[in-house]
Amino acid sequence: MSELSSTPAFPLLAHGAPFTTSLLSHISDTIPSEKIYVIASASLAKNTPHLNTLKDALGVRLAGLRVGMRPHTFWSEVLEIVDDVRRSGADCVVTLGAGSLTDAAKIVVYAIANSVTTSEELGSLSTSSSSSFLPRRENTHPSRIPVICIPTTLSGGEYSSTAGATNDADGRKYTFSGAAARPPRLVILDPELAMTTPRGVWLSTGVRALDHCVETLCSLQSNEGADASARRGLMRLVPALLRCCEKADDDPAAAAAARLECFLGARDSMAAANSGVPMGASHGIGHQLGPAGVGHGETSCILNPAVCKYNYAKKANVARQDAVTALLWTDEHAAKVFEERGLRKETADLGDAMDAIIRALGLPRTLKEFGIGEDKLDGIAEHSLHDRWVKTNPAHLDKEGVLEILRMVLE
Repeated sequence: MSELSSTPAFPLLAHGAPFTTSLLSHISDTIPSEKIYVIASASLAKNTPHLNTLKDALGVRLAGLRVGMRPHTFWSEVLEIVDDVRRSGADCVVTLGAGSLTDAAKIVVYAIANSVTTSEELGSLSTSSSSSFLPRRENTHPSRIPVICIPTTLSGGEYSSTAGATNDADGRKYTFSGAAARPPRLVILDPELAMTTPRGVWLSTGVRALDHCVETLCSLQSNEGADASARRGLMRLVPALLRCCEKADDDPAAAAAARLECFLGARDSMAAANSGVPMGASHGIGHQLGPAGVGHGETSCILNPAVCKYNYAKKANVARQDAVTALLWTDEHAAKVFEERGLRKETADLGDAMDAIIRALGLPRTLKEFGIGEDKLDGIAEHSLHDRWVKTNPAHLDKEGVLEILRMVLE
């Protein structure tokens, strides 16, 4: 593995050494910490030795451990961890695993800083609208406990102060953000660790990162800085994700290099997403597909091409979509996929291009694959209308518009 590298980013980014080496270096120097609380992936703990490696490395500095959470970060589990971290006296929270753990950690330390103990109090920190909670708190305190993330997917939540969590009572996903919310302090990238992530999870969260890039570039409220980050992320992610489909056993070094490139592309995608440019309906409707049982990355696999198609048909952002399509054709890996699937530069639109890439990665494309039928669409559409990014979709969306998109991907 190459020499340890740390690059100031948003947050600090470390890669080039095993994750335990990077972590021990930073908790001894950059983020001095003596009592570490770890939130770890259950599958990683069960199927790999990496959690034990982390526990051994931390030794007496391990103050507490939570293994496993349900996808989409349910409030009840967040509150369990809030209580556990508070009792442990931890001065740092480390996540080892995927995006739901990252969101949980960000909300946990924010909740502790604001003395949250109940669901009602947690709801008052949410920036999503609802009449079911205590009045929204305007003067919240910033998190004091630093978070360090060691991601194993490409969801990218580790680069953002915003988090999402699902209310057990109504099944709706709520946003936690605002001036007092803080992003993690450090992100540690280890492509060797990422090699243990199941291919489908890795690739689908990579499509989530692609979705950040595409919806930035397609937004009518974007800017050149955000577009530059999104273009860079797009052109890193597409070829690297396609290379990740090749057999790792054939060239382990090349496989690890492709995964690192994916990690860096996801970082670029989040630079775009964090720029303040609003996302569109792929993200907005996707937030509500999660509680309906669709994996975090798989929401983008299903929705992104359909949302592109919908907006294009409404002539909402034709020029911006055409520019993204033209850019994708310049990549030899993408162009090969397009040609193999019968697409032509002159006639294929962005929805066609994204569909081809997602299918080449072998990822799901319909709600039917997750057992979601027509009977569930009305409720998903109702919840979606409350989402801020449905409201900022390039083409105006009412309930019928959301239902039209959902029916495009039903089966």
